[in-house]
Amino acid sequence: MPLRTLETRPHGAIMLDAEHTRFALWAPDAFYVSVELENGQSLPLLPQADGWFVIMTRCPAGTRYRYNIDGELDVPDPASRAQAGGLHLPSVVVDPLAYRWQHSAWLGRPWNEAVIYELHVGALGGFAGVEQHLARLVELGITAIELMPLAQFPGERNWGYDGVLPYAPQFSYGSPEQLKHLIDTAHGHGLAVILDVVYNHFGPDGNYLHHYAKGFFREDKHTPWGAAIDFRRREVRDFFIENALMWLMEYRFDGLRLDAVHAIESPDFLQELAQRVRRQTDPARHVWLMVENEHNQASLLEQGYDAQWNDDGHNALHVLLTGETDAYYADYAEQPTEQLARCLSQGFVFQGHINRHGESRGEPSGHLPPSAFVLFLQNHDQIGNRAFGERLHQLAHPEALKAATALLLLSPMIPLMFMGDELGVAEPFLFFTDHHGELAELVREGRRNEFAAFSAFADSQKREQIPDPNAPHTFEASQPDWSAPQQPAMAALYRQLLSLRHQHLIPRLPGTRSLGAEVLGKGAVSVRWSLGDGSELRIDLNLGDTPVVHTSQAGAQWLFEHPAQSADLLEQGHLAPYCALVSLTAAALLLPPDGERP
Repeated sequence: MPLRTLETRPHGAIMLDAEHTRFALWAPDAFYVSVELENGQSLPLLPQADGWFVIMTRCPAGTRYRYNIDGELDVPDPASRAQAGGLHLPSVVVDPLAYRWQHSAWLGRPWNEAVIYELHVGALGGFAGVEQHLARLVELGITAIELMPLAQFPGERNWGYDGVLPYAPQFSYGSPEQLKHLIDTAHGHGLAVILDVVYNHFGPDGNYLHHYAKGFFREDKHTPWGAAIDFRRREVRDFFIENALMWLMEYRFDGLRLDAVHAIESPDFLQELAQRVRRQTDPARHVWLMVENEHNQASLLEQGYDAQWNDDGHNALHVLLTGETDAYYADYAEQPTEQLARCLSQGFVFQGHINRHGESRGEPSGHLPPSAFVLFLQNHDQIGNRAFGERLHQLAHPEALKAATALLLLSPMIPLMFMGDELGVAEPFLFFTDHHGELAELVREGRRNEFAAFSAFADSQKREQIPDPNAPHTFEASQPDWSAPQQPAMAALYRQLLSLRHQHLIPRLPGTRSLGAEVLGKGAVSVRWSLGDGSELRIDLNLGDTPVVHTSQAGAQWLFEHPAQSADLLEQGHLAPYCALVSLTAAALLLPPDGERP
C-alpha cells in the first residue's frame, strides 16, 4: 500500500500505508489522551494546537483501539470507521482501499432519471439482505435506492436517527466491506444508492463528546434533541463535511439526503458542505444532494442542492386521501385541494404563508423546476410516526390511492416510495429502538405522549396501547413478509406507470416548467407542464367521490387513464370519481399556424 498524504487534519484513525496509522482526536477539554490498542499498548497522543491530539504509529487494519481521556475514561473514536460490536466496544482501524470495486467506471445517473425507493436496511436483513431485492427493484422501474441512516447507533435495531458514530456503518447490518459490496452490486444493476445522513444531533446513548470536546455543542441554542451542534467551529464543520465526503468518495454513494436541516443553526455550513462536495468529487460523476427542511428554504435549492423532500405535497394529499386533520395535518385541513394545486404548480404549499402556529413559513418556490421537489405518498416518517404504523393502502380508498399513485409516478417531480408500497404489504412500519434501563422508559413514555395531540389518543389509557419501541416484537412486526400473498394489481400498476415514466417523461424532463394548475372541484385538480422538448404534460386528478366538470385537450395522446370506464363520463364533459388522466401533447400540435409559440 503506497504512503497516503494528508492535506488536512482529518478526524479519526487514518491508515497511511499497510502498517502505519495516524490517530487524531479533537479534545480541547482534555489534558492527556492516549490510544489503547488491543495488544495492550498504551500510546500517548501528542498535544497540538487548537485542542488536537495526534500520533502516527505502527498499526495495521483490523486493530481494535479506544481513546483514554485524562487517564480516567475510555471512549470509542467519535470518527470510528467501524466498531467491534456496539457503541461501547472498541473501534476498529479500517483500510479504505481494501475493497476491490467491480464497477469502478460507474458515474451515476442524471437527476432527471431518479425514481427513489426508500428502505430500512435492518428490516430487510442487513446489507446482504438488501442485495436480494435489487434485481426485483430494477425490473419494477426503480433507478435509486435510499438507505435510512447507517451511522452506529445504540443496540442492534433503530430507525438510525439516534446515530452516535457518524463514520461507522451499523455493526449489526454488516461490515464496511459488505456495505461497499452492496453499493457495488447496485451499480452493477444500474441503480444509484443514496444515504440518509443526520448532521443535526447525536443520539442520546454512547455520546462522550461532552466529556472532552464541549465545543461540539452550543448551550445557548437547543434542538428537540438537546444542545445544538456548534457549526461555527472549524473542527466541527470539518467533522461532518469529511463524513459526507467519506460516504461519497470512499463508499461511492451517489448522493446524500440531509435530515432535518432546519435544526442546523448555521445555514452557511450547508452551503459550504455543498461547495466542497461539488469541488472534491469528480465532475464527471452525478452526485445528488437532497435536504429535509421544515423551513421550505427555496434559496438553498439554488446553492448546490438538487431537491427537497416536499412534505407539503404529502400532507395535502394525505388529507385528501384519508380525511385526517390531526396535529400537523391541521395546516392542510381547510383548503387541501387548493394547496395541492399550489404544490404541483409551484413546489411548496407554504411560501411565506402563515401556519397553524401563526408563524410565516417558507420562501417563494415557483421559479424552481419541478425536479427540485421530491414527491411521495408516504415515507418512513409518515408511516412510522403513526401510533400503529399503518400504511396508506390501509387508510385510503383503493381507487383514490391508485389515482394518487399515477400522479406520484407521472408528474415531473422526483418520485419516492417506501419499501413495500409497490406490493401493498400488510406489515406496519413502527418506531423501534433498542434502548435499555431509564432511557428505554423515557423513550417509551415520550413516544406515547407524542400522540396526546391526536383526538384518538386523548385518553391516556389508549396511549398505553401504542407499541413499546424497545420491544423486539415492535421491530419484528415492521419487517415486510415478502413471501405472503400481496396485491399483484398494485405491483402491476407501479410497473406500468414507471414504464410510461421511463419511455415518455424522463427523456423530456430537463427544462420542464410549470404552466399552472386549476382547481376543478373538491379533491380535483388539472395541472399542466411544458416539458423540455416543448411538449405539454397534463394530469387531471379527481380524488373525490363525485364527478367534476372537465374539458379534454384536442390532439392529446393519452398516456394513462384510471379507471378505464371513465371514458363515458369524459364524453359528457366530466371527470369520474377517483380518477387520473395523464396526457401528452406534442410540441407541434401546440404551435399556432405561423409556427411561433404564443
